[in-house]
Amino acid sequence: MRWCQVPVGLDAQRWITRTGCKTVLVAAHTVTAGQRLGDVIRLLESDLRIQVVFTAAPDVFSNGVDDLLHDFGGVVISWEQATRIEFDLALAAAYGSVHELHAPLIVLPHGAGYNKLAVRCGTGSAVRRGVYGLDPQSIVRGGSVVPAAIALSHRADLDVLGRQCPEALPAAVVVGDPCYDQMLASRPKRASYRRALGVPGTSKLVVAVSTWGTRSMFGHSIELLELMLSELSPEDYRIVALMHPNIWFGHGPRQVRAWLTKAVDKGLGLVPPTSDWLGALVAADLVVGDHGSLAVYGAAAGVPVVVAGFPSEDVFPASASALLAELAPRWHADRPPADQLAECQAGYQNDTAGRVAARLTSEPGNFNRNMWRLTYRLLGLSQPAMIPDMPPAGNPTLIGG
Repeated sequence: MRWCQVPVGLDAQRWITRTGCKTVLVAAHTVTAGQRLGDVIRLLESDLRIQVVFTAAPDVFSNGVDDLLHDFGGVVISWEQATRIEFDLALAAAYGSVHELHAPLIVLPHGAGYNKLAVRCGTGSAVRRGVYGLDPQSIVRGGSVVPAAIALSHRADLDVLGRQCPEALPAAVVVGDPCYDQMLASRPKRASYRRALGVPGTSKLVVAVSTWGTRSMFGHSIELLELMLSELSPEDYRIVALMHPNIWFGHGPRQVRAWLTKAVDKGLGLVPPTSDWLGALVAADLVVGDHGSLAVYGAAAGVPVVVAGFPSEDVFPASASALLAELAPRWHADRPPADQLAECQAGYQNDTAGRVAARLTSEPGNFNRNMWRLTYRLLGLSQPAMIPDMPPAGNPTLIGG
């Protein structure tokens, strides 16, 4: 079935206003993936030759995606419809069921590069299978490479892909990291972000960040939030928490809010999962984190980081996350928080940000340019004269605090 226009349904051609548009399908598996795809949508949606359509792709963490797509304000179709229609281009930031789509597909990482090691259950015992997202189990289906383009943040990923799935190398394109580039564009708004987070002028902003899973900070040491709130002077420190959307939508926003009620009552600023979160990292004076992407972005922004637990067996040793674990001090539950944060700042090495950023992206500042070229090449359209600038992040919002 060939379909180029919206609305969808019988006799749809009667109801459209603009004809002849190229159609781009945005397949959002999770809130995290959908937020990452928003970085690409901005590059395309103002082109009068392009119609963008959205769908929620199947995923175990799909809760919250429908609301996110509603907030995007675009045309949303069901996954069943999406898999019966041909599009001119499809975008995804995960691999689940994308082989069912009928379009040239671009797949992007949904975090700070490809930094997690995946495990597959084999016969009798678990078997390590390499870097998740660059493995044949993700990329190949029925003997064929599924994506037309695999977007990479760093040229070093080419070596990993070549070892794990060499047949996919022709599809690989190094584009850079949109979040890092947006951090660069957001630095002039640091004061605005601090005001939005309720940080008094003389206070230090501590941002606690957690990925999801049992080995995350939220999974094994969430009590450090209340410890900091109890032992750090509110005149000297403002504490804000950023939790991975999979925490929120795996347990349910109501449950997460309930678990953190006491902390919020004590002054914790809690950033909701669909808020623009990047400004909190730009505004931070210190980050307390784990092996997730947010700690990496904080370090790349030049913020001193304390690592509260790091499951090295789950992390790719050549990743930016692993490098951060080598450079950053560890959190000790038996030591006063104020002493640890002061030591972290005092011992901060000025080259840490540059080293982490260099491991994170080999195309700093060039994501828009590179994705622009890639998307228009696959669409078969001439590029407009002006590449859109990377916009600064919006102000983060808070629950309580």
